[in-house]
Amino acid sequence: MLSELLPIDVFGVFLVFVRMGSALMIMPGIGEAYIPVQIRLGAAAILTFAISPIVLPTVPTLPDLPIELFFLILGELVIGLLIGAAARLTMSALHVAGTVIAFQSSLGFALFVDPTQGTQGALVATFLTLLGLVLIFASGLHMLTLKALADSYILFTPGSLPNVGDFSALAVKYISSSFKVGIQIAAPFIVFSLTFYVGLGVLARLLPQIQVFFIGIPLQIFLALTILSIVIAPAMIWFLDHFEVRFIELIADR
Repeated sequence: MLSELLPIDVFGVFLVFVRMGSALMIMPGIGEAYIPVQIRLGAAAILTFAISPIVLPTVPTLPDLPIELFFLILGELVIGLLIGAAARLTMSALHVAGTVIAFQSSLGFALFVDPTQGTQGALVATFLTLLGLVLIFASGLHMLTLKALADSYILFTPGSLPNVGDFSALAVKYISSSFKVGIQIAAPFIVFSLTFYVGLGVLARLLPQIQVFFIGIPLQIFLALTILSIVIAPAMIWFLDHFEVRFIELIADR
């Protein structure tokens, strides 16, 4: 029997580790591709031993059938990935904002490897996402993600898969809210770009002998960077509020 081969406490700690590890593998900051796997697993192990005494009473006993054990581990894996994906989707607001800002300021072709996305991205998007990560850790908001992991044992009890409808609604909510916040952060640049191109078109009609794009593109980049230096502080505060609200809702939704 499986219950005779593995002590119940060890099995409970293992289940907690599955949920913590799967969440930290894709969570922003600790789950980035440039972070060694050993460090991510070590962080998951430390977090597991920290919260195991609290959540072990909610962990079911070791099932006798291998198929039951498989679905139990699968459920913990899915729940951990769900929480990690929630943090990742929340962070995507800055990637959306940075990409829109880059294309509205003629910097869309200035590509740089974005470590938070694992692909090449616009330079402004990479800058904003890295700045957002630094501010999350500096402001202590990363503790909300850890609290969400601990409180997930109330929202998602071990041994039960998340409801597909609730999962879909949560994914749609996080994607839509992140896209909305990203566009709101980039809104001043959209207005600026529209106004600038209208003015550039008028100038081209008034002075057709001038190559307005040779003058306009450097001026557009300069003005866009000036606007970015003005709005970056309130934009990051807006993003941090968005991050906090999303995870407070996730913690309180039980």
